[in-house]
Amino acid sequence: MSRPLRVIFLTVFVNLVGFGIIIPLLPFYAQTFGASPFVIGLLFASFSISQLFAAPVLGDLSDRWGRRPVLIFSLLGTVVSFVMLALAHSLAMLFAARIVDGLSGGNITTARAYIGDVTTEDDRARAFGLLGAAFGLGFIVGPGLGGLFSHFSYTAPIWAAAAITLAATLLAWLWLPETVHRVHAVVGSPWTNVKELGARGDLRILFTIDFLYWASFAVYQTTFALFGARRFGFNAPQTGYLLSAFGFLGVLIQGVFVGRIARWLGERRMLTVGLLFAAAGWGGSALTHSLPVFLAMLVPGAVGIGLCNPSLISLVSGAAGRHEQGRVQGAAGALESLGRTLGPVWGNGILQWFGEGWAYGSAALVLIANALLTTRYQPPNRSNSDSSRDTRSSS
Repeated sequence: MSRPLRVIFLTVFVNLVGFGIIIPLLPFYAQTFGASPFVIGLLFASFSISQLFAAPVLGDLSDRWGRRPVLIFSLLGTVVSFVMLALAHSLAMLFAARIVDGLSGGNITTARAYIGDVTTEDDRARAFGLLGAAFGLGFIVGPGLGGLFSHFSYTAPIWAAAAITLAATLLAWLWLPETVHRVHAVVGSPWTNVKELGARGDLRILFTIDFLYWASFAVYQTTFALFGARRFGFNAPQTGYLLSAFGFLGVLIQGVFVGRIARWLGERRMLTVGLLFAAAGWGGSALTHSLPVFLAMLVPGAVGIGLCNPSLISLVSGAAGRHEQGRVQGAAGALESLGRTLGPVWGNGILQWFGEGWAYGSAALVLIANALLTTRYQPPNRSNSDSSRDTRSSS
């Protein structure tokens, strides 16, 4: 693995540790300010809707100004948001903190564009699989640390997340080289780019699949703590430890098996299989009131996520020309943010008014429909599409 890839993976890992600390804690923390499940859904959504506006802008800026400065800006924004979260004295302050994080939240899409810059088509799936492993490792260490520190107070894990994300910022500042030469970058209105890219035949279906997957995933992720608390009596430390175990399986899948499965099935079929595995895990979780069965259902869910994440990222990257990685990743990031905006409202609203089982069950049904939609997607011919897009980029 090249040095730039090692640095970007380490940066993403450290950043995701900080993020992983927050996810299982935030619902319990928000409840101390009187938030209902639906309001907690809106709190998660406030981050994503802010990212919806910011992601295309940051993606376009990373094409023009370079990946490194945009990544560092995004990480610093996350540090500021965690400090605001730890110092919050009202529900409004919680919303303000999440909005700040969302508006500066281009770190993951920029990292994805960076990997697209420095990898070839042959090793792209493996590289994104390792990026997924960095995600998974972050979600092993992060929730575990969150569970550990939450024994002291709800704010102790947040301060830890701020310190860890600051360390990620320093890593990027000191060791991450630039990959984009600014005179070759694509320019133009980011929102016009979203519209133009969405109208392109090779991206329209893929963007729809991407949106539906992340909306469903957001249901699962943002209702997990309340689902466990309602159905099995989990508290914040138990939720954190369980998510750590869940993350371990994701690391195993993405770090060891994704490259082999992608070569065997191809990225599109791997995505289809992943969606069906995730649907089985989430549907089974919705139906059971047995703790052992629920824990068993986490296995196909983790396998599905482990297959879906890198295959989707790699398919999006593969559909982009080399000089439009930031633009395409920014557009995909905007749609993913839209999905992560609707998902928490959808999931937590259903959980509050109809019960936790309906939230997971509805997400599983959407995943099954999405798996059927993947059969209609055909990845573009990279040799032809790259040359035509690169010609447009240089004109």
